[in-house]
Amino acid sequence: MRKIKALCVYCGSSSGLNPEYKETATAFGKELARRGIRLVYGGGKVGLMGAVADAVLAAGGEVHGVIPRQLMEKEVGHTGLTTLEVVETMHQRKTRLYELSEAFVALPGGFGTMDEMFEMLTWAQLGLHRFPCAFVNTRGYYDLLRQSIDHMVDEGFLRGAQRDSLWYGTELESLFKWLETYESGYVPKWIDANTIKA
Repeated sequence: MRKIKALCVYCGSSSGLNPEYKETATAFGKELARRGIRLVYGGGKVGLMGAVADAVLAAGGEVHGVIPRQLMEKEVGHTGLTTLEVVETMHQRKTRLYELSEAFVALPGGFGTMDEMFEMLTWAQLGLHRFPCAFVNTRGYYDLLRQSIDHMVDEGFLRGAQRDSLWYGTELESLFKWLETYESGYVPKWIDANTIKA
């Protein structure tokens, strides 16, 4: 059983239209603090990002935020964190979030959440890291994404083992048990010999 010390959360800078999204983010933050896991995230004070950070802090946990200077200057940076790191670019932010974390979890979010999470999925596919990646599927938010990933496998663009290495669900206790027992299902990404020209 592995002990995760720091976990990266990707999620929306909005709260969504249903209060259950924020309720889940708050519950997730409380659970991180209860387990002594440091939250690593994008450093915002708004939306689900702010909700999960505030919940960790209120429960006595640690939060490390990483935010680009441009967003800090727009006053969305959370100045009440344990540590707030200001970087110059979005690329630097994503790199630092990766460097500081031992697991990656997506709560509901938009383009930014998808961008960040899929970069970690791609890096896992390429063997650049062996950390767990999970989707908290509040209100079935990721059901259609899961179907799309199944379609990628069905059409031969993704291996079943790579799909099966992901976790989807709503029960936080089950998620943390899965994180603690996770074993990488890494298999080398194939290259179709028919596409290689002599």
